[in-house]
Amino acid sequence: MSWLRDYASLAESLDGRSLAEALIRAGLEVETVEQAGADVTGPLVIGRVLSYVDEPQKNGKVIRWCRVDVGAEHNDPAGSDDSGADVPASRGIVCGAHNFAVGDLVVVSLPGAVLPGGFAIAARKTYGHVSDGMICSARELGLGDDHDGIMVLPPTAAGDDLAPGDDAAPVLQLREEVLDIAVTPDRGYCLSLRGLAREAAQAEGVAFRDPVALGTPAPTDGGFPVRTESDACPLFVAVSVTGVDPSRPSPRWLARRVQLAGMRSISLVVDITNYVMLETGQPIHAYDAERLDGPIVVRKATAGETLTTLDDQTRGLHVDDLVISDGSGPIGLAGVMGGASTEIGAGTTAVVIEAAHFAAMTVARTSRRHKLSSEASRRFERGVDPAAAYAAAHRVADLLVELAGGTLVEGETVVGAVPVPVPTTIEADLPGRILGTTVDPGTVVSLLEAVGATVAVAGSTLSVTPPTWRPDLTDPYDYVEEVGRLVSYDTITPTVPRAPVGRGLTAAQRGRRAVIAAVVAAGFVEVLSFPFASVEDLDRLGVSADDPRRRLNRIANPLAETSPYLRTTLLPGLFGAVARNRSRGNDDLAIVETGSVFYAADPPSSAPRPAVTGRPTAEELAAMDAALGEQPRHLAAVLTGSWRTSDWRGGAQPAGWQQALAVTEVAARALGVSLVRRAVDHAPWHPGRCAEISTSDGVPLGHAGELHPQVIAAYGLPERTAAVEIDLSALLAAAPPRGSVAPISGYPVAKEDVALIVAVDVPAATVESALRRGAGPLLEAVELFDVYTGPQVGEGRKSLAFALRFRAPDRTLTDAESGAARDAAVAVAVQEVGAEPRVL
Repeated sequence: MSWLRDYASLAESLDGRSLAEALIRAGLEVETVEQAGADVTGPLVIGRVLSYVDEPQKNGKVIRWCRVDVGAEHNDPAGSDDSGADVPASRGIVCGAHNFAVGDLVVVSLPGAVLPGGFAIAARKTYGHVSDGMICSARELGLGDDHDGIMVLPPTAAGDDLAPGDDAAPVLQLREEVLDIAVTPDRGYCLSLRGLAREAAQAEGVAFRDPVALGTPAPTDGGFPVRTESDACPLFVAVSVTGVDPSRPSPRWLARRVQLAGMRSISLVVDITNYVMLETGQPIHAYDAERLDGPIVVRKATAGETLTTLDDQTRGLHVDDLVISDGSGPIGLAGVMGGASTEIGAGTTAVVIEAAHFAAMTVARTSRRHKLSSEASRRFERGVDPAAAYAAAHRVADLLVELAGGTLVEGETVVGAVPVPVPTTIEADLPGRILGTTVDPGTVVSLLEAVGATVAVAGSTLSVTPPTWRPDLTDPYDYVEEVGRLVSYDTITPTVPRAPVGRGLTAAQRGRRAVIAAVVAAGFVEVLSFPFASVEDLDRLGVSADDPRRRLNRIANPLAETSPYLRTTLLPGLFGAVARNRSRGNDDLAIVETGSVFYAADPPSSAPRPAVTGRPTAEELAAMDAALGEQPRHLAAVLTGSWRTSDWRGGAQPAGWQQALAVTEVAARALGVSLVRRAVDHAPWHPGRCAEISTSDGVPLGHAGELHPQVIAAYGLPERTAAVEIDLSALLAAAPPRGSVAPISGYPVAKEDVALIVAVDVPAATVESALRRGAGPLLEAVELFDVYTGPQVGEGRKSLAFALRFRAPDRTLTDAESGAARDAAVAVAVQEVGAEPRVL
C-alpha cells in the first residue's frame, strides 16, 4: 500500500481491504489482503551495543555477553554485573552471532514481545547469565531468509536522529498492508506498481503520477555499442554507470519492498533492477561491464550453441531462440534469463544497464522450450510497455548513482524505436448496445481516455488508439469491456436473454440419448477418456497392417508424445479406465463410452489455415473436415469381474460375452433396429468367441465377444475380459424414421414353435434370419429357446428350437393362416441352410 501511495494519491484513511473491493469492481482479482508484520507484537526497539565479552562454552560454541542500550524507558539502572564490574544503564543480552561491533545499532525484542511463529521473548537464564531480551536477525523478524547473523542497521538506514529505545517497526518497514493480486494474461500491465497504481487511482477517482515520465529519444549510438539483427527486438536501450561501490547494502526500504513483492534481496545492484522492474513493469538486466567482450548483439541462436544461465544450468540453444551475445558468444536468453558469464558479482564496479523490448511470442516459445519461467519472461509474454524501456533504464541508473555511489556515463545507446499502436474504429454507441445500459458517447470518450487511449471523434464514430502499455486492446469489443469495467458491472442490470424458438433435438441427438440411457439403465457406467492414441496401442490390439484402424491422423502439437494420434477405436481408453479402477480395488466393472473416432483421409490431404480475422468460409470448413477424414461416433463397452455378485439368490454370475452381446441388443432395441450376429475372427477378440454385429439389412456395425488372451496380457486386464465396439453412427442411420412405428394390434397372437436340425457349425442367427425371410409380414417375433445336441439328432448336428409369434393388424388369424406362415418360414430355412424339420 505504501508503494501504491507513491504514485496514486490515495486517502490516508483508505485501508487495504477497501482498496481491494474497489479493484475487484474494476476487474482485478485481489485474492488476499495480508497484514505483513502483524505477527510481531510487543516491544521491538532500536538498541546500541555498548560492550560485549566473547565467552567460549564447553560445547565449542562462543557466545557474546552483551550490554545493550535500549533507551531510558527500557534500560536497567546502572550498577554492577554478576562479576561486580560497573555497568551503565542498559540490558544484558546473550547473543550467538558475531557480526556486530561496539557502537552498532541493532534491533532488540524485549521481554513480552512475540516474534513470527509464536516465539515469545522472556528474560531467561542461559550460558550462566540472565538474557533480558534478544538481538534479532532478519529471519527471526520475518524480513527475509538470508542473513549473516543479527541485523546491523547501516547509517544510511538508521538516520542521524535514530536513538536507542525508538520503535524499530517503522525503521524496518516491518508492518505493511500487502495486496496479493492474480493478474490475468490479458492484463500484463498490472504486473507492475505503475499499472496497479493507475488502476487504483481510477477506481478511487484520485490523481495518478506516472513513474515513466521520460519519452524515448531518437536512436543514438553514444553509449555501449549494441546491434540488433532480429525484428523480435524493436527497441534496445543501454545506459552505463561506473564507480559503483559493491560493498554498499540495499537500503531497508528497498529490500523490504522487493521482499514483500515475493522476491529475494540479493545485492544492491540486483535489488535495484528488480525494484525498477516491479515498479515500471519493464524487465531490466544489468551486465558487469568489465566482463563484456565487445559489442552487444541481439540475434537468433545458431545450431550447436550453448549458454550457462544465471541458475547455473548449461542449456543447448535452438535456432529459434533469441539471444543476447557478445564476442564470446551467447550471454543471455532474450527476455528470459541472463548468462552467468556476465552476471553482477561482489566486485562489480561498472554496470551496463539493458532495457529492451522483445516480441511476446518469441519470449513465450523460448521460455517453454527450455522449461524456464522467470519474472522477466512472465511479463514479456503478457505484454510489456515498450515506451517504458528508456525511463526504466534511467531509473536504474539514478538509483545506482544515489544508493551505490556510481557515476552516470554521459553517452547512451538507443537502437530502434517504440512500435506505433494501431488505432481501432468503433461506433460511439457500441458499448451501450453491448452492455445493455445507457452510456452516452461523451462518457465513452472520457472512460477510454482514462485508461490512456487517444480518442478522435468523427460524428458517431470513434478512432481509438491504445496506449503503448495495453497491447490487449485490438478489437472494438476490447474497448467495450474496458467501458464496462470502468462504469462498474454493478451498475449493469443482468438480463437473461430469451432463448429463440428452436426445432428441438435432432434425430441423431435423440437417438444417442436414447441409446446411452438404455445402456446405463441396463447396468453400465458411462466414462470419458482422452481421444488420443498411439501406434503401440494398435500393435497390442493385434490390428493387421491393412486394417482401417491403422489410418491414423497425427496431431501437430500433441499433449503427450506417447499418444500423438487421434484414436480410431475406443477400446484402449476403456482398457486404461479398467486399469485405473482395478488399481483402486474396483474389479467388477461394466463401463461404456460413446465418442468420435477418426480415420485419416485416403489419400491424405492438408487442411487449409484460415485467417483469424473472421469466420472461415463454408469452403474452408468443408476442406478442413475433409482433411480430417471420416469421424463416425462409436459405442464401446468393457466387462470384467462379476456381473452379479453372490447373494441370497445364488452364486456370483461372471461378466462375459453374453453381456457384451446384450449391450448391442439394448442399444438396437432403444432405436427399433433388429440385429443379426455371426461368428467371425476379428482382432482384438478371441477366435471362436467373437460375433460380428450387423443390421437385419446387412449393414455391419461392429464386434462383440471375449478378448484375445494376448490382448488381455498386453493390457494387464483380468482373464476372460469381454468387450464390444459398434459404429453408433451407422446404428442411428439404420433406425426407422420418427413416427414410422407400426401401431399395436389389438388382436390375439398366434404361437407356433418349430425345431430344425442343422450342422453344428451353422450359426443360430443364420437360421433365425432365414425364418424371418420366409415367414412373411405376419411374423411379429422369433426367439431361440432351446439348443440340443445328442444321439437323437446325430453326431455333428444340433437341434435349434424357435418360438414364432404371428399377428395380423386387422383380424384374428386362423390356425390355417398361422400354420401356412410357419411352413413358409421352415421351407426357406430348409432351402437356404439345409435345415431338417424335427418333430417337437
